Amino acid sequence: MANFVELWLYLSQAPLFGLTATLAVYVLAQAFSARMGHAAWANPVLWSVVVLAGALLATGTAYPTFFAGAQFIHFLLGPAVVALGWPLWLRRAELRQRWGRLLLAALAGGTAAASSAVGLGWAMGLPLDMLMSLAPKSVTAPVAMGVAAQIGGVPALAALFAVLTGMVGALSGRTLFGWLRVGTDAPGMVARGFALGTASHGIGAAQALQDDADAGAYAGLALGLQVVLAALLVPLVVKLF
Repeated sequence: MANFVELWLYLSQAPLFGLTATLAVYVLAQAFSARMGHAAWANPVLWSVVVLAGALLATGTAYPTFFAGAQFIHFLLGPAVVALGWPLWLRRAELRQRWGRLLLAALAGGTAAASSAVGLGWAMGLPLDMLMSLAPKSVTAPVAMGVAAQIGGVPALAALFAVLTGMVGALSGRTLFGWLRVGTDAPGMVARGFALGTASHGIGAAQALQDDADAGAYAGLALGLQVVLAALLVPLVVKLF
């Protein structure tokens, strides 16, 4: 047992500990998800977070130590988001025909997401800084943090709310679409993907990519539109009101 503890202490201080742990846990979570037929509750991102967070807490490993290695994966988030543009390029003819409706849908979805969160928080008596942290909850976490900092929110809370929103969307999306009778034909998958990208940003887009190619492409488009609209409009609306 003493040898195991010494080995763990040595490995946990290694520069690539975070990278190795993240890759290993995610590969196992992905295999588990595939074994479960990619059920929503078996989302690999969810279980990777649960396992890694539990391991860090149980072993007392400081997050900066973990992130020293995991930052290499963090760096790849940028290229991964850019790569979402390739499916859109393949569908550029469709986008030219639909751009007006897609822009209006993104504006309506973003407005509903922000106003409903702030409205519910206000009704529950939450303080102003928390309300401002909720406003960009449906935007990907780095942008949500920047927007929250501009409007008087708490960037760390904004990131937490964004991650929770993404996970809720990815876990509940299929069930909600079924209740709403949004089909699984081509138009239905486009609607599902765009809705997931609008409400649940990158985590929702990842779930949509697993479900269908068209859904993944339009989820990526919705993700990008929400980033632009939120960065431009949320600070403006807060200043006006």
